[in-house]
Amino acid sequence: MRKNILIILLLLIAASSNAQSKKIRLVSADKASYDDFMSKGIQHINGNAIFEHEGAYLYCDSALLNESVNNINCYGRVRIKSGDTLNLYGDQIDYAGDTKIAKVTGKIVKLVDKTTTLTSDYLFYNRNTNAAYYETGGVVTSKENRLTSKRGFYYTDKKEYVFYDNVVLKNKRYEMLSDSMNYYTETKKAEFKGPTTIKGKDQDLYCERGWYNTTTDIGSLMKNAKVINEKRVLTGDSIYFDRKNDVGKGYRNVKITDTVSNIILKGNYGEVWNKKGFGFLTQKALAIMIDKKKDSLFLHADTLRATFDTAHNTRQLFAFHKVKFFRDSLQGMCDSMVFVTKDSVLNLYHSPVIWSGKNQLTADTIKLFTANKELARLKMYSSAFIASRDSLDGFNQIKGRTMTGFFRKNQIYRINVDGSAESLYYVRQDDKALIGVNKAVASDLIIYMDDAGKVKKITWIKKPVSVLYPLRELPKDEKLLRDFKWIEVGRPLKKEDVFK
Repeated sequence: MRKNILIILLLLIAASSNAQSKKIRLVSADKASYDDFMSKGIQHINGNAIFEHEGAYLYCDSALLNESVNNINCYGRVRIKSGDTLNLYGDQIDYAGDTKIAKVTGKIVKLVDKTTTLTSDYLFYNRNTNAAYYETGGVVTSKENRLTSKRGFYYTDKKEYVFYDNVVLKNKRYEMLSDSMNYYTETKKAEFKGPTTIKGKDQDLYCERGWYNTTTDIGSLMKNAKVINEKRVLTGDSIYFDRKNDVGKGYRNVKITDTVSNIILKGNYGEVWNKKGFGFLTQKALAIMIDKKKDSLFLHADTLRATFDTAHNTRQLFAFHKVKFFRDSLQGMCDSMVFVTKDSVLNLYHSPVIWSGKNQLTADTIKLFTANKELARLKMYSSAFIASRDSLDGFNQIKGRTMTGFFRKNQIYRINVDGSAESLYYVRQDDKALIGVNKAVASDLIIYMDDAGKVKKITWIKKPVSVLYPLRELPKDEKLLRDFKWIEVGRPLKKEDVFK
């Protein structure tokens, strides 16, 4: 029994000691007194007052200490010092010792940490969670950044700020606007979970979720991510951005829009290196050359690569491997392609083929010239060949060394054949009855076409030799000109077919 009583007494002493340690303690002051007539049980402290409570120190000019409820009201040049680096300043502090919550007010209330200063006119500080809170507007300053918001928290242990409502981060390089933001003072990393815009000198960023390191100027933008400059817009499901190197990398549903050249590039992965002057897209890469008259060109390749000049204008567009394109008035495919924006020339290399209406055009190299976003002319170099089907096993054919085609309203209306010109044509009456097959050779010839893309007239130039054969008398081995090939499979009939 005596042993149990001793244990109980020891526990009571320990509890009493703990209770005493939780009381706000007056360390020193110029004057301390009680005025039971005015305020019973409240101690009046004046002049250079210092208080201590569980490791934190309170400084002020004067104070009212209510020991019965363990509360203190501090006035004049007030300060709370917690740990080695955190100081909280104001004109008045109301501190509850039992809850360890301080309410600091004044014209200027400041929380000063190792690397940041939080300024407001009304601040709550909870020593249990080591968190400060304001809801009447606050400003956070560091060596490089200035952050403002209407509401905010600061978790001193994690060195993390959480901002809400009209959040603005400013430094010499850009301005960041958001409705909510987390900012980590040690890593200088800002995280956002709502609509956010970062406005820089040369370009703006936008996203609705992501992060940005204000020291390294590297960030990850997600959800409606955009990088916008004067000439281009980069969008994607997510974008990695490096401001110092001026690099943007897009992942999934990537789109680069050239607002000057009216070119859109799409893919599931893409990069833009502005300082190095190039960008590329892969994974279902698609280029759209916009025509305001709704005859835009859709082009697919394994890889699309664009180069930019010093003014950030698109200079060239390269398409590598398995190139296929569609336009209402023209379709084609080849292994590689180069589009030069300055001259508006589309260069097709390695077994190119173009379809225009019922005509198939092939050559070693083909160049398409555009003007005002419309087809103007084409040049076919070496082994130039035009073929169109007349019947099940009959083909109209024209070949020559080079050919030049001319367009009107995006339709070929004339073709000049220069050098070693040959033709084989099925001649028909107006009622489409077959007259015979005409074979001709000449140095050059000119072909005229109607609006439907059919040959309506051929003019042979320089020493033409022409023979009209009845169909039965045309030798079987002469029904096809040398180098004839009919490439029916692969022609895109609609814009979606460029991926087939």
